[in-house]
Amino acid sequence: MAKVLITAFEPYDAFELNSSWLTLVELTRDLPPEPRVTTRLYPVDFSEVRERLAADLAHDYDVALHLGQAPGAARVRLEAIGVNIGGHSGQHPDEYLPLVKNGPVAYRSSLPLASWSRELRKAGIPAQVSYHAGTYLCNATLYLSHYLIELQKLRTRATFLHLPLDPVQIMPRRDDLPSLSRQQSAQAVRWILEAMLQPGHCETV
Repeated sequence: MAKVLITAFEPYDAFELNSSWLTLVELTRDLPPEPRVTTRLYPVDFSEVRERLAADLAHDYDVALHLGQAPGAARVRLEAIGVNIGGHSGQHPDEYLPLVKNGPVAYRSSLPLASWSRELRKAGIPAQVSYHAGTYLCNATLYLSHYLIELQKLRTRATFLHLPLDPVQIMPRRDDLPSLSRQQSAQAVRWILEAMLQPGHCETV
């Protein structure tokens, strides 16, 4: 049976909730019988995430799906590329540093993100491929996953899904931001899990 790791993040900054965790909790209410899913909640901390990733990926999953929220996004963004740079909102971009000294400039997911995106839209779920996961922890998770997979010679393939805010996160705010219900976000992840079981469906497209 295929094994899949799905991770989400704790709340951060002014957000008391994180749509990635809301989505993951919703997903676990109705998981398909296959593949076998392991879930993790990660702290919003670069060093701790790197340690947790190294420990979790050592179990050699078939696929690692990392979830994170993207305030301002109106659709599920399937992140194709992780770059070797990282910094937090309190830093000036000039102060950002490589995630891995002398590491590759970038990694690209080998999963069929374009195909998944097209099929998700056909299913009524707003989705698109993205080629820039930012320079914060979401990008770091994607980049470090590929780096650790390569370093440990694992079979795992990885991507990162940026999710819009959940409507419950919008209600207390004064500004207008797009949102997508956790049910729809979980539906997107569930569709991907089920698609993985189709013969040849995880071939790069």
